[in-house]
Amino acid sequence: MERILIVTNSQKIKKHKKTALYVLLIYILMQISGRWLLLPFHMFIQKITGLSPEQAAPITQGWYIALSFAIALILSLILTSRDKDFWNVYQGKKETIPLTIVWGIVGFFLVFFGQMIGAVIEMTLFGVEGGSQNTADIVALAKGAPIAIVAIVVFGPILEEFVFRRVIFGSLVQTTNFWIAAIVSAIFFALIHFDFSHILLYTICGLIFAFLYHKTKRIWTSIIAHIMLNGFVTLVQFYAEPLQKFLEELEKMQ
Repeated sequence: MERILIVTNSQKIKKHKKTALYVLLIYILMQISGRWLLLPFHMFIQKITGLSPEQAAPITQGWYIALSFAIALILSLILTSRDKDFWNVYQGKKETIPLTIVWGIVGFFLVFFGQMIGAVIEMTLFGVEGGSQNTADIVALAKGAPIAIVAIVVFGPILEEFVFRRVIFGSLVQTTNFWIAAIVSAIFFALIHFDFSHILLYTICGLIFAFLYHKTKRIWTSIIAHIMLNGFVTLVQFYAEPLQKFLEELEKMQ
């Protein structure tokens, strides 16, 4: 009986590792697929819209981000649905759904204030000014193709939590400890955004997301916080210019 149990557990571990590897490969392929598919897709968009290359560029990139993230997420969901125990990283009782939602909302504020502290450190020690070029570029694409907002606010956070919190952090935390797993996964999370001047900010986000997952034993906690963060940042970026003009008009009226 004991031998059968050991063999069964070994098979489950192998299955989890395969699932994690496949999800990671899907994410990597999604990230590099633009090198081969973006140009043909751009030509297709030009053909059906009749726009110039410059006019079609933001539409092409926005739609490509949305479609690539959606496909990668669907494939990841299919893979993980076939491995029912894949999400059972932790032993013991998981946090209740209401408290998971509460922690997700609290997590958003933790990340928000964590970024504020990180921004102060970056400016004080390294002279790095606020504002992420990576975020600004993505939001600019969303203005050209609003469908990209769905990828930025929903598909992206879910997929990134699958990869960085479950695949990387979740795999490491089972064989090391929280801090090693959190730091390694947070660094990879920061690097994949290719915004090296703000690597500290992304690392802080990664650490807090890992804490939320670890605290509640539910991946949805970090997903909620991540979605709220991306939604807030996107909203601010979209309305920053009109808000600035509004404030300027108020100053003139005084």
